[in-house]
Amino acid sequence: MLDYQKRFAICLCNDGYPASLEVRKVYQTIHDMEAAKYHQLRVIDESGEDYLYSEDYFALLQLPEMVSEVLFQHPV
Repeated sequence: MLDYQKRFAICLCNDGYPASLEVRKVYQTIHDMEAAKYHQLRVIDESGEDYLYSEDYFALLQLPEMVSEVLFQHPV
């Protein structure tokens, strides 16, 4: 099940995905309970599409609602 709530993560590693992910960049994520079972995170990457990546590549961010709203309106 996918949940399109506003969540964000910072990329810590892009090994194997240099064209898709930038280290230290904030990405929007999509909550995917099935992917989480396999330690995967669904991320909207540089292509603008959502793909699964190892959760070890990211740190989820707890942002104030105001910041989250701005990021959601203006994709990073």
